[in-house]
Amino acid sequence: MSKKELLERIEKKRAQLIDIVAENGLTSPQAIQFSQELDRLLNSYNSQYIKKCYTPQMS
Repeated sequence: MSKKELLERIEKKRAQLIDIVAENGLTSPQAIQFSQELDRLLNSYNSQYIKKCYTPQMS
């Protein structure tokens, strides 16, 4: 999946989540499911396209 496609999926899922929360509440099973799906998309984007700027130092 290209970066553009992934960003489009993230935006679509975010809009869906907003609608679900407005209809069913923040803690509804549907809202939790959509939130988890959005998290997976965001994690995928971060792992593929965001460079790690912070490296923790081992003591």
